[in-house]
Amino acid sequence: MELYPAVDVQGGRVARSAARDPLAVAQQFARDGARWVHFVDLDRALGIGDNRELARRVLAGAGEKLLVQVGGALGTEPAIAEMLAWGARRVVVGTQAALDAALLARLVTRHGADRVAVGIDARDGRVAARGSTTVVDMTPVELARRAQSVGARTVIYTDAARDGTLTGPDLDGARALAALGLDVIVSGGVASLDDLRHAAAARLAGAIVGRALHEGRFTLAEALACVAA
Repeated sequence: MELYPAVDVQGGRVARSAARDPLAVAQQFARDGARWVHFVDLDRALGIGDNRELARRVLAGAGEKLLVQVGGALGTEPAIAEMLAWGARRVVVGTQAALDAALLARLVTRHGADRVAVGIDARDGRVAARGSTTVVDMTPVELARRAQSVGARTVIYTDAARDGTLTGPDLDGARALAALGLDVIVSGGVASLDDLRHAAAARLAGAIVGRALHEGRFTLAEALACVAA
């Protein structure tokens, strides 16, 4: 299972962290052994602005050995192409955009299934895009099947109610998506090494960890050793 330490950016700084500079945080993750980082523009996701130029700086400074997965309600073809051109290894298509099967099919065809992941945010068992109060009358499994039908292979699954709460990820929801044959990266709520062990035992493709790392509940080295076991 792959570990994705999160660099969540809001207002130009790393959210929920004493460290302010996103590039410095990403580079420290790399020095500590991370192969990937998960960069999210929370301002864009919440519809209150963006950190586009900061994303560009992080991508330019990540270096060849650190792979960057970029999210944050990315939903247009130009925005996604831009992040890939700047050096993102994979871009997460926001949940709202992922509901457009034709758009998703074009993105997968143009960039390849290994460069495009589908963000599936959920609340109370229904699809609910981050930053939106609208809950879609569709289950995460239904959206995942639709994405799979147009060639997508990787899903980032987030239970919005757990995101940033340190209450544990929704592993049952993640397992249901993985049962379709998709590579599922679970996000939202990881609080302990046991959460990572359970995610690995569920044969998920990856787990995103943010607040727990920034608050020092465990070290990145401990987390990497846990998912490698």
